[in-house]
Amino acid sequence: MKRCPQCGREYDVSTMFCLDDGSELLYGPGSMEEPATAILHTPDAVGDAPTRALIRTTDQNAALASGVSNVAKRGIDKRLLAVPFALAIVVLAVFFGYRYSGSGGKQIESIAVMPFVNESGNADVEYLSDGMTETLISSLTQLPNLNVKARSSVFRYKGKETNSQTIGKELNVQAILNGRVVQRGQDIILYVELVDAATENSLWNQTYNRTMTNLVVLQTEIARDVADKLKVKLSGSDERKLATKYTENAEANKLYLQGRFYWNKRSGEANRKAIELFNQAIAIDPNYALGYAGLADAHTGLSVYRGAPPHETMPKAKDAALKALLLDDNLAEAHTALGLVLHLYDYDFAGAEREYKRAIALNPNYATAHQNYGNLVSNLGRYEETFAEYKQALEIDPLSLIINRGYGERLIFGRRYDDAIAQLRKTLELDAGFVSARYSLAAAY
Repeated sequence: MKRCPQCGREYDVSTMFCLDDGSELLYGPGSMEEPATAILHTPDAVGDAPTRALIRTTDQNAALASGVSNVAKRGIDKRLLAVPFALAIVVLAVFFGYRYSGSGGKQIESIAVMPFVNESGNADVEYLSDGMTETLISSLTQLPNLNVKARSSVFRYKGKETNSQTIGKELNVQAILNGRVVQRGQDIILYVELVDAATENSLWNQTYNRTMTNLVVLQTEIARDVADKLKVKLSGSDERKLATKYTENAEANKLYLQGRFYWNKRSGEANRKAIELFNQAIAIDPNYALGYAGLADAHTGLSVYRGAPPHETMPKAKDAALKALLLDDNLAEAHTALGLVLHLYDYDFAGAEREYKRAIALNPNYATAHQNYGNLVSNLGRYEETFAEYKQALEIDPLSLIINRGYGERLIFGRRYDDAIAQLRKTLELDAGFVSARYSLAAAY
């Protein structure tokens, strides 16, 4: 005989579970007062659970084994009513865990930081929204195993209403970071949101309330928070890179952002304004390595955009780049600026190659370094290396008109005329009014 340890009801030995309360039956005497020897049961195997559940749900119409009588008619065990609710909770937990952790908790490997929107109602602080975007891009490009799209590609979307799925497909990224900036006097409010490019689900959002005097710290804080939400695994060196503050002076930082704002306008006049602002920044903080790197870029830009002859600007660019590297030898921008002077002005090709390679080693996501190095090896007739560097630059900065056209021109130099024609036509699809690309396309024929 078997009995139920809960209600004491007796059953035939062929029955395994109590039909009243679902308890497992034990061998032993019918009286609850008499001792019984229990048969220990090992934990259920995975496949046992459905069987037990089916046994427990045996209803009042089940055929009972012989010897079992006077079993009261009862419904389903009430404890089973909790099962659907438990399953629902598990499903919801999995869904929301996936939704908010991004790709099931895996590291996001590609991102586009979109131009932050200036909602201050004042065009004079446009430098701030643009500058914070560029600073964040620069910080994230230094992280391992993360493809960060370059400024020139993401800024083609500025002022346009484009959904995240479209941007994700066009730039081939998993995540989009959007931001809005409001400045009121000395107060700044920044809203940021990380979005899954495929689903447009919000993965994370945060509001930062700070003062302009804390802008340097804020930029570092945002970069660290974004890296955390992207689930990027950081080494001690990576942590230090994110925590780097090139200046503690808020006014110098502001002038640097304004300088980059004008430098990005790509004209002789704008570069003159950028030089003025960078000089003001380093006058306030003479140890501002990033300020000297910006100054070097602005001096070379002044020559490139015909604002002044090379013999006036290039020596100044070289001095500024060397000063930046004296202060911080780990600045990819400064190595690239120095490489450009050595390449185009000093004709020191070996020195230029050394600087470009150093820049790429420091920041593999710096598209300009790949582009400039590609130009150098093209001049040396090493076209396969040229094509590889340009492809890498386009992976980082796919919508850059300059890099797209430059790749087409290098294909011409390498006598791959059909490929050059296809590349230059693709460039004109990005901007039909890009006149220099039309000249390059004519040369391909």
